[in-house]
Amino acid sequence: MTLNELRYIVAVAQELNFRRAAEKSFISQPALSLAIQKLEEELGLKIFERGKSAVSLTPVGAAIVEQAQRALEEIQHIMEIARRDEDQLAGVLRLGVIHSVGPYLLPALVPALKKIAPKISLEIEENITANLDNLLRNGKLDIIIIALPFGDGSILTRPLYDEPFEVVIGNEHCWVNRRSIKAQELSAEKVLLLDSGHCFSNQVAEACPELDRKSADIQHGTSLETIRNMVASGLGITVLPASANSPRYRSRLLKVIPFAKPIPSRRIALAWRKSFTRTQAIDALAQAITQANLTGVALL
Repeated sequence: MTLNELRYIVAVAQELNFRRAAEKSFISQPALSLAIQKLEEELGLKIFERGKSAVSLTPVGAAIVEQAQRALEEIQHIMEIARRDEDQLAGVLRLGVIHSVGPYLLPALVPALKKIAPKISLEIEENITANLDNLLRNGKLDIIIIALPFGDGSILTRPLYDEPFEVVIGNEHCWVNRRSIKAQELSAEKVLLLDSGHCFSNQVAEACPELDRKSADIQHGTSLETIRNMVASGLGITVLPASANSPRYRSRLLKVIPFAKPIPSRRIALAWRKSFTRTQAIDALAQAITQANLTGVALL
């Protein structure tokens, strides 16, 4: 059993395709297939079921791949320890961020991080929480920015800020002169929310349980900015995080109204694998976020 063989089975498990796994591993497909066959013969079992058009993990294969991923992470940890005198604030940092945070945080985060750690380059993946979780656990991302609660014993988190939600309406809506809105009032309106795969949509539904009723008039959109424009056109109302309502995003066609107490909110945090050792990079990223001066949030 070799480290390369472990890398190959992890690659195939992630891609569920021998050709793509071979390309990802920078070897030929026959060489990758031969290496995995050799490992299976050594172990006396099948790691993968090979069909004409699909590849799948056997039950024991899934357990082996999970352990292989852990072993590779530990090897990476050893290499990090060996290089611990090198600059942790240099090189690429692979950052994931949820859709409802990225557009509003990144424009201020990137220049702030450049001042704190100018030798760090960010490789950014914007995605939904479930996909970021998978990419983090598979070692494809180093750190992610998500809403709590999140993770388990293998993941560490660092709370960054609390962010209230706000109601956004068109300037001809009957609520235009209201000073606050009660959460339960939303169920009587046509509410535009992100698709259900987005954690922000789920958080709004939790804050306003009436929106989960079958009679609730809910329409979904693919991005907060698309939804904002639909509200401006008079299609309905929406709920946005406070950072999305900074002056740069304001429109004369819209009005932002706070919720009445108790105000719905979310807690945003950094998350990373326990095995990730660039702690100085984590600190630099957290410091940059505190200096980003996001509108309406309460730093922790």
